[in-house]
Amino acid sequence: MIEDIGKRIQQFRTERGMSLSELAERADIAKSYISSVERGLQSNPSIQFLEKIATALDVPIHTIIYGPAAAEVEQTLDGDWQQLLRDAMASGISKSQFKEFLEFQKWKKNNENAN
Repeated sequence: MIEDIGKRIQQFRTERGMSLSELAERADIAKSYISSVERGLQSNPSIQFLEKIATALDVPIHTIIYGPAAAEVEQTLDGDWQQLLRDAMASGISKSQFKEFLEFQKWKKNNENAN
């Protein structure tokens, strides 16, 4: 997954004819760090990093994280759900924490129905 993010960043960067140095300058991120993400050496880029890269590349952040197919999914979500997901991402919650929360809600609902 992380390697995919790096590959997508590199793909969008090269499609735009942008060098590593130019992207680093536009995003205000160290060139070496961007390079390590692109090569899959950095295993945990922050949401702030991804937001800066997405802005510099003029690409929606979800497209960098999940790929072009994510744009189709976002179109099926209404605005409230999209904002809720953006708020969750901006708060720093990880995907695993969000999944744990959802699993807890499912468990809670199942137990309420059983009673």
